[in-house]
Amino acid sequence: MATLLSVNVGRPKDVRWRDRTVHTGAWKHPVDGPQMVRRLNIDGDGQGDLQGHGGEQRAVLVYQTQSYAYWRKVLERDDLEFGQFGENFTVDGLADDEVCIGDRYRIGEAEFEVTQPRVTCYRVGMRLNEPRMASLLVAHHRPAFYLRVIA
Repeated sequence: MATLLSVNVGRPKDVRWRDRTVHTGAWKHPVDGPQMVRRLNIDGDGQGDLQGHGGEQRAVLVYQTQSYAYWRKVLERDDLEFGQFGENFTVDGLADDEVCIGDRYRIGEAEFEVTQPRVTCYRVGMRLNEPRMASLLVAHHRPAFYLRVIA
């Protein structure tokens, strides 16, 4: 059984990274109370790169609190907060290696379906100020996964 711990949203913004400006929605922060989930995202949320993020098949990104604990140890950091991995839902449970494409979950009045793991990109590294993060997520088998909204 999984538990939703945090709903995180953020609007895209321009961020300086390695001598260039990147348009990104990776800066997500927890919000209070129930949020409206729509086919493309959660109210108050957005994606900066619609080629690699968002759309009906990638409306909601999920990451686990267990992965936060793991990265705190591996990266030797105590400043990691929910939303910092770019996720919309921070959950207790639903480990990346235990969910399957096609699994369905109900949260509140909405139903979701797992569509794919996150194909990591450098933006999560920008958010964490850790340039190796995209490759670390893959190498450590902790990428996160996407949901589509069924109803």
